[in-house]
Amino acid sequence: MATKLVFELCDALKRREQGGVAFELHIPKLALYQGQFVAVVGESGCGKSTLLDLLALVSKPTTCRQFFYYEMRQTTDVKQLWENKEESALAALRRSHFGYVLQTGGLLPFLTVYQNLQLPSKINGYKNNAEILKLAKRIGIEGLLQKKPQYLSGGQRQRVAILRALAHQPKIILADEPTAAVDKTRARSIVKDFNTLAKESGTTIVMVTHDDALVAPFAEVTYTFELNEVSETLTQSKLLT
Repeated sequence: MATKLVFELCDALKRREQGGVAFELHIPKLALYQGQFVAVVGESGCGKSTLLDLLALVSKPTTCRQFFYYEMRQTTDVKQLWENKEESALAALRRSHFGYVLQTGGLLPFLTVYQNLQLPSKINGYKNNAEILKLAKRIGIEGLLQKKPQYLSGGQRQRVAILRALAHQPKIILADEPTAAVDKTRARSIVKDFNTLAKESGTTIVMVTHDDALVAPFAEVTYTFELNEVSETLTQSKLLT
């Protein structure tokens, strides 16, 4: 088990309200370590997407005691960045240090697979074509590089999406139900590849899913939710380990 702390969120609350109906997610403590596979498991409406938005630095906590991102020689106080409205600094963290895998892959349809894979590195201002080709061969998609996403199967698209998330060597990958569009056999294979590649690169994975059995063989830590219908207008959810 890895011991280097890379991300920490303590005593946090996110409140969403619409049409007089409120939802509150309470996070007593969430800590991510280098190379760790973390599963977030829960049914619809428990707060999985709310949690992912907080971790992705796209949604500001309503309140929190601590929110830190740890680099090799620097600690970033994310809470302070939010309080000071330093959007450019938050965007720089997201761009350089985070990778994302969406349910549908999120590939750009007008680009080839290879161009999609190059995109995160280009955005960050460097080339790593040799590494992309190496990883593509590693997970068996080297023959798909000149195709466009519409000509790929669901499993192939998700493998490309995972490789794209890893291409710029992020510290953390956030995966939102990345196997929802494929059958169980392909889902297990995808998660296995995902876990292997991340371990080799020392990347931390946070995978959101409703399928505990799918992630159980890989997850070092599993977070779940305790849901409480306080009233007709308030639902509270608490993150549990």
